[in-house]
Amino acid sequence: MKETKLWINGVWEHTKEYYNLTAPYTGEVIAKVAKAKPADVERAIVGAHNVFQTFKNVPAYERAEILYKVVAIMRERKQELAEILAMEAAKPIAAGLVEIDRTIATYQFAAESAKQLTGETVPMDAAPGVTDRIGYTKRIPLGVVTAITPFNFPFNLIAHKLGPAFAVGNTVVLKPATQTPLSSIVMAGIFKEAGLPDGALQIVTGSGSELSDRLVTHPLVKKVTFTGSGTVGLKLKEKVGLRKITLELGSNAGLIVEPSTPLEKIIKRCVSGAFGFAGQVCISLQRIYVHQSIYEKFTKLFVEETKRLVVGDPLQENTDVSAMIHPGEVTRIKNWIEQAVSEGAVVETGAEFTARTCTPTVMTNVQPHMKIVCDETFAPIVSIVPYETLDEAIAYINESKLGLNAAIYTNVLTDAMRATDLLEAGTVIINDIPTFRVDNMPYGGVKMSGYGREGIKYAIEEMTDLKFITMKLNF
Repeated sequence: MKETKLWINGVWEHTKEYYNLTAPYTGEVIAKVAKAKPADVERAIVGAHNVFQTFKNVPAYERAEILYKVVAIMRERKQELAEILAMEAAKPIAAGLVEIDRTIATYQFAAESAKQLTGETVPMDAAPGVTDRIGYTKRIPLGVVTAITPFNFPFNLIAHKLGPAFAVGNTVVLKPATQTPLSSIVMAGIFKEAGLPDGALQIVTGSGSELSDRLVTHPLVKKVTFTGSGTVGLKLKEKVGLRKITLELGSNAGLIVEPSTPLEKIIKRCVSGAFGFAGQVCISLQRIYVHQSIYEKFTKLFVEETKRLVVGDPLQENTDVSAMIHPGEVTRIKNWIEQAVSEGAVVETGAEFTARTCTPTVMTNVQPHMKIVCDETFAPIVSIVPYETLDEAIAYINESKLGLNAAIYTNVLTDAMRATDLLEAGTVIINDIPTFRVDNMPYGGVKMSGYGREGIKYAIEEMTDLKFITMKLNF
């Protein structure tokens, strides 16, 4: 059995306490994970601050080279890294390989961006009476960045925090999710091999509730970046004060399907968006609003395609859906479904449970107040709802308190543009599912879905300060 340690100041450190890490699919203990204390976080932050004093002066070319080396190492170890995902997160191996490819691309974007950190000149003579000054801006690194990450994309979502931070010369204290620490730990070794200075990356594993106060309130922390639940995100925002913060808090992504849509061409894509990684994705397709003229046909095709999905061992290449991250999540979603059914909702397929799995579930006759509709399910469940007019469908999506990604399928250009103007979401996608994301696009939500933006270029803006410099030419 693997026994992990903390990664502090370039040294693997034992702790007094450990917790057992179990595989979500089998329930077997796969590792003993070091449990950090607040004092360990303190040392990690101070160490990261000390290293920042020199790392911020490392030339952009050298920072880029470190990230390019990370890319090269990960390419060589793709299968191994995907198997880590299968073991600790029950992510099907095919999906795991896709995540590793995306992670590689994310670090490559970061490497390229390290050499593109630019400012602008400001025309000082645009103000009356100013004729002898020049002005320009530059972006400078902040210092120590605290990164708190979730279980669902433990390689790629970490890359969205580490990549831009190192690209500009920040240092990072990383607290990965308790269920997926192994992916972070292997990245420590990869960054070490790539030449990242000791202490630029610190990794503290353990309880978020026990460590989060120190992670976000320590005076040497200059930026907090968090992906996780809205409840936790709001608490962190209350604590950070004037520090910069980025919050990605999830959603209940909605899709509109207009009658001009060729259904046979989109069904597979919609099913994959709803049930990929057992629906445990922030932009998982959760609500589908289908025009009443095609509602019955769409639902029939969607249910048929859903029934073809294979639920099983994440290490098997033909597995589409595997275990939920924890048995407690199975219990939660079972209760949500039962509550909806008791209020009139209909299960078209799925809702079959083991202690660790839930079969892909399609529900109809749902109401807007039901948890499976208005809250983030984070499970393999989707609701299909008919509508009469496009404005009605837009209103259905907008009445949610969440707003990360939304999407519409239509072949009518004016309807597509109307939807982009009216849908309340950080991203609106035309003719694809709301689960679509590439790693250089701006990514973040409105309303209760978050604060700030990720995507390398946009994360860099939030991980730097804008400094203005002006010089009087004659004095």
